[in-house]
Amino acid sequence: MSESLIPHAELFWLAGSLLLAGAATGILAGLFGIGGGAIIVPVLFEVFTVAGVDPALRMHLAVGTSLAIIIPTALGSYRAHRARSAVRSDALRRWAVPVVLGVLAGTALASVSPDRVLKVAFVAFAGLMSMRLLFGRESWVLGDELPGRGLMSAYGFGVGLTSPLIGISGGGIASVILTLYRVPIHQAIATSAGLGVLIAIPGAIGYVIGGLSHLAELPPLSLGYVSIPGALLVGGVATLTAPLGARLAHAFTRRQLEIGFGIYLFVIGARFAWQLLA
Repeated sequence: MSESLIPHAELFWLAGSLLLAGAATGILAGLFGIGGGAIIVPVLFEVFTVAGVDPALRMHLAVGTSLAIIIPTALGSYRAHRARSAVRSDALRRWAVPVVLGVLAGTALASVSPDRVLKVAFVAFAGLMSMRLLFGRESWVLGDELPGRGLMSAYGFGVGLTSPLIGISGGGIASVILTLYRVPIHQAIATSAGLGVLIAIPGAIGYVIGGLSHLAELPPLSLGYVSIPGALLVGGVATLTAPLGARLAHAFTRRQLEIGFGIYLFVIGARFAWQLLA
């Protein structure tokens, strides 16, 4: 009798934890103006740790679920930006194919890589992004216009390769690249939103396929390395609580928010780095 109740108790505990995680994710996303994997992945990782998910599968499950959560967000964001004609279609066209190829390669690599590889990738991303936010200057540029097709393709493949290893839409990385070539920030964000669609959909599908052989070791209602309760609860609640974070954001200056998010990324990166070293 007790054995038959174990899955239900586990599911109830996981659902409650994910609701709290969704609230935290939404507030942080609204506060710092970013709602991708940089916030979702560490939150989900802690939830899956508390839920007792196998340590070897926690990071894969967090990353795969993050990509699934990003899909509707990226689609909505891209449509809104496209309606305002803010998307740099030339950059998006040159990036489309290499980005998708990078995502396929990154997802394949993630499916056969141990948990440590994904943590190392996230630590590197968190470290570089936190340093840029804390110490970056608007005067940092690589050129006055976008580079040729070869270098743009290399950038696109790199963004696509990295994103599914970390569980992000690639928007933060792509925006940095575009602004380094003097693309206005609003156009950079809009174009990066289009990349999020190209990254999140094949990335999430890849994590579903990659985790099918581990279903017995994953929490209830997992579809490969995507937690259905995680995607629905965290994504849904985050959407509701993000406006609260956005209202809190108006109490701070842009520079204060950059410093706050930079410190957040540094702390999260250090936490994963400590785990790797320990």
